[in-house]
Amino acid sequence: MTFRSKQKIRFGDIDRAGIVYYPRFLHYFHVALEEFFDESLGIEYPTVINHHRVGLPTVHLETDFQGPLKYGDNIEVEVTVLTLGSTSIKFGYQVFRKGEDSPRVTGHNVTVCVDMNTFEKKSIPEFLRDRLAKHLN
Repeated sequence: MTFRSKQKIRFGDIDRAGIVYYPRFLHYFHVALEEFFDESLGIEYPTVINHHRVGLPTVHLETDFQGPLKYGDNIEVEVTVLTLGSTSIKFGYQVFRKGEDSPRVTGHNVTVCVDMNTFEKKSIPEFLRDRLAKHLN
């Protein structure tokens, strides 16, 4: 199951060439991920971190760029759960310009579940695993 976050390319997102500066896509991915937690998983990302003390730092990241996006473009960032391991989660992302069927950017990241008090790797807690499993693509 997929989730789409509607976002807009802001002036501060572009580079001298007038297109989105590539690291900004990582920010778009994370904004979409936080919205995915809120809207699809039914738990706010800050609650996972601050209350449950569960962190999901990225340990691997890949991104491919198929076409530019410019200031003022409306985009949709699609989030999918690609794999769910015992301690890791692989999230997939596609960035579409509004009204287009082909993505301009694709990527994925692998996160590892950690205890926020010790930063030691731990199993994905059941409350989170159950929610993520329903969205496994």
